[in-house]
Amino acid sequence: MLVLPGRRCPQPLLILLFFVFMSIVVFDVESIGINWGTKATHQLPPEMVVQMLKDNGINKVKLFEADNKILTALAGTGIEVMLMIPNDMLADMSGDNGVAAYWVKENVIQYTCNDAVNIRYVAVGNEPFLQTYNGIYLNVTLPALQNVQNALNDAGLGSKIKATVPFNANVYYSPDWNPVPSEGDFQREIRDLTIELVHYLSENSAPFTVNIYPFLCLYGNENFPKDFAFFDDTNMPVQDGDAKYTNLFDAYLDTLLWALKRAGYPDMPIMVGEVGWPTGGNKHANVANAKRFNQGLIQHVLSGRGTPLRSGEIDVYLSSLFDENTNSITPDTFERHWGIFEYNGKPKYDLDLSGNQANNGLIGAHHVRYFSDCHSLGSSGNHLTHHRFPGMLLTHLTCIIKRETRKAGTVISLVWQESLWRSICRK
Repeated sequence: MLVLPGRRCPQPLLILLFFVFMSIVVFDVESIGINWGTKATHQLPPEMVVQMLKDNGINKVKLFEADNKILTALAGTGIEVMLMIPNDMLADMSGDNGVAAYWVKENVIQYTCNDAVNIRYVAVGNEPFLQTYNGIYLNVTLPALQNVQNALNDAGLGSKIKATVPFNANVYYSPDWNPVPSEGDFQREIRDLTIELVHYLSENSAPFTVNIYPFLCLYGNENFPKDFAFFDDTNMPVQDGDAKYTNLFDAYLDTLLWALKRAGYPDMPIMVGEVGWPTGGNKHANVANAKRFNQGLIQHVLSGRGTPLRSGEIDVYLSSLFDENTNSITPDTFERHWGIFEYNGKPKYDLDLSGNQANNGLIGAHHVRYFSDCHSLGSSGNHLTHHRFPGMLLTHLTCIIKRETRKAGTVISLVWQESLWRSICRK
């Protein structure tokens, strides 16, 4: 998953729960999608990962970058792809439609010829309206979105491939004086801009995309009612008029739906671009809680019940496929532990992605090769430390180190040798 500084639980939802505990149009949904991030030093070959997706019946994936090897591996599989443009490209995309057209040509058109790669969405940025960005993307997101969609339209792909913007859940809120979903609206400071963007999405039949992380509410508030973050406890529902909420996920979504309704778009399709639960880095981030949340989420969104405000299946992308050990640790180290698989393709826990309670566990990667002769300097600088990594990742590591050492002769800098190991192991 992509690291996003400053993500937090929207304050109105915390207030709503404080008071409570103190006193449809949808896109077709065939399966759970998943986020495939690459911020890791040890990655399985893309072909192996694609086989994992197929083995587990995952037919939708979101990529955080246009990686040639990954897109090539996805060719011919029919797996739906959402391809992301990073935030640092938004300014260039917004100022020059030629930049957007070139990006679409290089990263979309060449891969979709003869329907080779089933690209369905282009995510223009990721949570660009986060407050911690200090507004640097506010004036460039919409024109970038327009230029990308126009480039897709000009290429004859606009009817099939839609540009969207994954927002953080803090772009909307409910007021302190009545913190319930039915009072949902877009944040006042960015309301006009957000509605203008929503209008453009609607004109192009594109979905509103939002990232939702109930875990962050539990992480950020020790008084948060833990069970409300999950899907299996209905003892203390939140009442909002005739609507009854038994989980935070539905409250998040319906607050957004009410905001869209107030803006004049009651039938706007919604996708959840990121949602999940980490397994490490916090006392609430563990395997038991991750399995509880993710299994409950899958069964809930595929059941067709929908939310109190909108029935039907909910289109979501689970976060995420693998742990990413080079992800930022802002706000905490749990950001590196969202994966449902270990880095080597081993499932962390049983998870039935079908949602039909068939007790089908995850299927791990096949034929992962390990090498046992990869060494680096120990912390003292005078001995070698043994490492085991997936061998498919480091096939040429040992021979390169030995060859470079022989070239340098017997007088070789140990510090330089360590630097060499790092540079090779991280390629």
